Amino acid sequence: MRSHRYQRQKMIRLTQANGHVAALGVQALGMLVFGLAALGCDPGGVGDPCIPEDEYRQQVPGYAVTEVNVESRSFQCKTRVCLVNHFQGRVSCPYGQDSNTLAGCQAAPGNCNSGSGIGCRVPGTDGTDPRDQISVPVNPQLLERSANDAVYCSCRCDGPDDKARYCECPSGYACVELIEDLNLGSSQLAGSYCIKEGTTYNAQSRNTACNAASQNCGNDGKNP
Repeated sequence: MRSHRYQRQKMIRLTQANGHVAALGVQALGMLVFGLAALGCDPGGVGDPCIPEDEYRQQVPGYAVTEVNVESRSFQCKTRVCLVNHFQGRVSCPYGQDSNTLAGCQAAPGNCNSGSGIGCRVPGTDGTDPRDQISVPVNPQLLERSANDAVYCSCRCDGPDDKARYCECPSGYACVELIEDLNLGSSQLAGSYCIKEGTTYNAQSRNTACNAASQNCGNDGKNP
């Protein structure tokens, strides 16, 4: 029932290597062309929380901290852009699930739900239905790059097209280049986006994984 939602999304995912952003892949390139106003948006809503549409799929493990992901035409965002800026795992599953946890959930699905906090689930579900339990291992989030600091609604504030419309970042946000124009047909996503000040990614920074035993990412060490 949810599958139709994904057909309306356009997304590009990139990875950072040696200080440069390189393309990992473009989904639905033939559908990528849309009005520039979708990215050159009113900055109202920048910073609002969003959950990437990929997280509504059972087989998606989430994101890697080396990646930048721009989900355009997000219906969760007034800006229509849900930004995933160097974030690990799933927004909806802070502590993730390793292969042992996954095997346990598959063997006894009733033990993995929002009550126990074990395993990962499709956002908005309690996991009591096995079809709502994520069917692949998921890395835990990183304490230093929590969803609050790395995943939220944003807008494109600068880019390679002089004729495009760009937004002005609100107070507390900086306009930072995240996606290089690689001439792969995705120039309408290339450029800079509004990110929270002080959250620019540093590959050399410390990365502490969320750990259920230490409860270092809140919620009593449970996944919601």
